[in-house]
Amino acid sequence: MARNKYPEQTVQQILSVAAQLFTDKGYEKTSIQDILEALGMSKGAIYHHFKSKEEILNAVMEQQFEYSARMLDQLVIHTTAATAREKLIQILEHVLSDPQAHSLDRVLQTQIKNPLFIVRGIQQAVQMDAPVIAAMMKEGVADGSISTADPEAAAEVFMMLVNIWINPAIFGRSIAATKQRLIFLQTLMKTLGADIVNDELIEQILNHHEKIGAFVTAESNGEGTEGAFD
Repeated sequence: MARNKYPEQTVQQILSVAAQLFTDKGYEKTSIQDILEALGMSKGAIYHHFKSKEEILNAVMEQQFEYSARMLDQLVIHTTAATAREKLIQILEHVLSDPQAHSLDRVLQTQIKNPLFIVRGIQQAVQMDAPVIAAMMKEGVADGSISTADPEAAAEVFMMLVNIWINPAIFGRSIAATKQRLIFLQTLMKTLGADIVNDELIEQILNHHEKIGAFVTAESNGEGTEGAFD
């Protein structure tokens, strides 16, 4: 077999096609054979780059995390507002409404019981996203719109809670239970001197989770919580 002169293009092609299939059919219902047929490649061509479907999913997830990080950096540069607090709220609202940032949410939700996925999400929130949020909080301290004594810790707490604790799919929560926790988060951030969770953001977060089918009914709430990390 001739050597592939453009391995990066091949990898990107595999990831793009796989991501679309995962979205359309679901991760569990998509087979390596499905990916092969959609690509028109041999099995050897795919296995040269990825040893399993799980490796492909991990690469797709990593690419999505990288996109989100780049988007956040660009929003910080290009978003303008009267205060850093208002700028931060605008950025959070934009992140929630960006279609590409959430194009794989239904796929990622199927991995919610995977401990490695949860750990990767925590690492992304604390190591990649929180420092950007903290930098904006420091700007808010400087202009008087934010008063937290520890922007780094406040940003990490916010990102951990909004990405993990608030996520209804992880704990099997209903929309009412999730809203209750969002209101608590709103109060907590105010207490920490970082009033960045307004009512509009709460509704936007709830609408987002409802759109991807993350909520459970109140009757099945207990079952979802028990099996979150099985």
